[in-house]
Amino acid sequence: MVRYGKQEACMSIFGSILHKLGLGGASVSAAPVAVVTPEAPATPDAASAPAAASPAAPAAVVDVAAVLQAMPGSSNLNWRTSIVDLMKLLGLDSSITARKELADELGFTGDKNDSASMNIWLQKQVMTKLAENGGKVPNELKV
Repeated sequence: MVRYGKQEACMSIFGSILHKLGLGGASVSAAPVAVVTPEAPATPDAASAPAAASPAAPAAVVDVAAVLQAMPGSSNLNWRTSIVDLMKLLGLDSSITARKELADELGFTGDKNDSASMNIWLQKQVMTKLAENGGKVPNELKV
């Protein structure tokens, strides 16, 4: 059994979000990971070559919305529009201090004392960054 106490403390907040969703490493979450496999173009050699042997085989994509929706408590939290609820759903610290740290990690240049504006920016930025890191995120959730 792996314990994540000290290890997670060293990990960035966004790194923890990636980790909990099964992006960029093994998932900590007990929720099943919904995976979407992009279709590879058909080639004459594709039928005879095993998929694992192909170095150009596309990587599986984690369906972020499906994973979050499958998590216990997701129906009680507005994770689609609230960074606080998203962090709570993932079992992360959602305090203003943690959100300011996440804002620093992601390059927020606005006023961190305007928590409403920062939170809106963070939610969209996190979803965009999840998509950039292999997550399948609905367009309406990105910047």
